[in-house]
Amino acid sequence: MEKQHFAERRSGKGRRQSVLDRRLELDRRRGPGKRRSDDRKSAEEGQLTDEQFEFLMAIDEYKKRNARPFPTWTEVLEVIKALGYRKVAEPQALEPSKEEHKRNKECCGTRKE
Repeated sequence: MEKQHFAERRSGKGRRQSVLDRRLELDRRRGPGKRRSDDRKSAEEGQLTDEQFEFLMAIDEYKKRNARPFPTWTEVLEVIKALGYRKVAEPQALEPSKEEHKRNKECCGTRKE
């Protein structure tokens, strides 16, 4: 049988060290020990408006403080009111989301009847 030769991974500057170096480089740009949360990344990449992000963070804070992974709709309404939202206008019909509008267009086309 022929003896196989394997590279020694424990000596010298290993793979782990290079990973740490890359991580340290990222941390240096944001400051020591500062990593962005997935929510913050989404907001910074333009996927959330400031208002949406504020709401998301308020709900997250509520869930942590009250040990409630799934708040009820009543609790969500409490958070919304705590953010300062009040009913000042008459109710209006909700507009379909962009995704829903796109699905309907693809599915049914734009027919005029």
